Amino acid sequence: MAALLCSLQDHRDDVNCLALSDRFLASCSGDKTVRVYSCEDFRELRFSPLRAHAYGVHCCCLSSCGRYLASCSTDARTILWSTGTGAAVAALEHPARAPVRVCAFSPDARSLLSGACDGTVAVWDVTSKTLQRCAKVSEGSVLACSFSPCGQMFVTGSSQGELHLWTLRMKTLHTQREAHDLGVNCCHFCPQMSIDGQAVKFRLASGGQDNRLRIWIISQHATAGYEMSLLYTLSAQSAPVLCCAFSFDGQLLVSGSVDKTVTVYDANQGELLHTLTQHDRYVTACAFSPCMLMFASGSMDKTVNIWRIGDGNAGASEPLKMSVQGRKSLGYSRTLVSDWSEEDVSEWLCDEGLEALVDAFRAHNIDGAELISLNTETLTTEFNIESVGLRGRVLRKIKDLRSSLMDSDVPDEFLCPITRELMKDPVIAADGFSYEREAMESWINTPNRSSPMTNLPLQTTLLTPNRGLKTAIQRWRSSH
Repeated sequence: MAALLCSLQDHRDDVNCLALSDRFLASCSGDKTVRVYSCEDFRELRFSPLRAHAYGVHCCCLSSCGRYLASCSTDARTILWSTGTGAAVAALEHPARAPVRVCAFSPDARSLLSGACDGTVAVWDVTSKTLQRCAKVSEGSVLACSFSPCGQMFVTGSSQGELHLWTLRMKTLHTQREAHDLGVNCCHFCPQMSIDGQAVKFRLASGGQDNRLRIWIISQHATAGYEMSLLYTLSAQSAPVLCCAFSFDGQLLVSGSVDKTVTVYDANQGELLHTLTQHDRYVTACAFSPCMLMFASGSMDKTVNIWRIGDGNAGASEPLKMSVQGRKSLGYSRTLVSDWSEEDVSEWLCDEGLEALVDAFRAHNIDGAELISLNTETLTTEFNIESVGLRGRVLRKIKDLRSSLMDSDVPDEFLCPITRELMKDPVIAADGFSYEREAMESWINTPNRSSPMTNLPLQTTLLTPNRGLKTAIQRWRSSH
């Protein structure tokens, strides 16, 4: 049985990727942020959200050593963050400044992959924060990558539909043509490997635009090299499969789809165990805990759901379920900030770990409208908050509230799909979608001229002004 433990609703745009370690849950979004939570109670850490990317964040991953979090973005950078402080340790710029779609740490946390829209993959040394090598691996966008559990090889998947197996020195070991019709969206190595006679065998899951989730066997022979064979084709989902992940013990496989479902399979038998339908939009991300039968799923509905797979110890997870769900059941989370009562503000303060300020805010009769108008001077002179760190923390939380209030009013069609910002000079591209001119011009100024929305090749780079949309945006701005 798969039980929903809690639902996190902090992102203001699509959740694009998730990462789970024994201590942290990380999520990234089109809202340009990475959020980090404690796995003890799924409360957001004090330094979260992380803000350094200029555009939406496509992928995030956590190192096995526990020291680093990596995130990559359309801004062509892969940023290394400290999980202890939230500080940006390094900003690794992809060669040719191509938008970066995926990133992955090696099992020993010494290497980091980044795959880009121009079909290249870069291998970075985590210790020195330097580029080790970069090579063209596909004619399409690199949309998926995963290290083998031994750390000596990795797989890439692309919009062209093929899977490639590589050494760390970028030597090709095997190519699986037409692994998925119309493109590979995700891939993940099973953490477990086996030895069968003279061969070492690995399992790899991949999901594609063809609505299929596949499990492959990759065999490494002492003399015959590598071969790849199909074990199962899983077709429980009726639309493209966007994400997949094995459990830590290799027994289960989870996937998310455009059909809004999360599916859980027996990875050994290829049998469907659960179909979960709690998400309202495309399920774009999933990740298993490395130490227990718990996983997270993320969606374009802006939520992250935490699930526990029943294993006979359901009672052990009950305290976690109560504490985290209690946080999200508060009334203020379902109300616009500007409409919050004084009691809602008090609940919000407690929920953010600012209980010490509740009495002061109540004494000044601070409701939602007053809360979002507070500034440094007011907090210092009227609330007597002398601690610079505490003032800064309160102001960052208030800034997030202001942003959420503003974003909730902007019609989605007025936002550029690339920057997720209100467009000033919208243009129509060959894929039929409208974008901010500057953002789209930067996007198509790469060797791989694919659509940001569909990943399919653009037939032309001609951009046509969308004057009707521009007028509608100007009218909306005037009225607001």
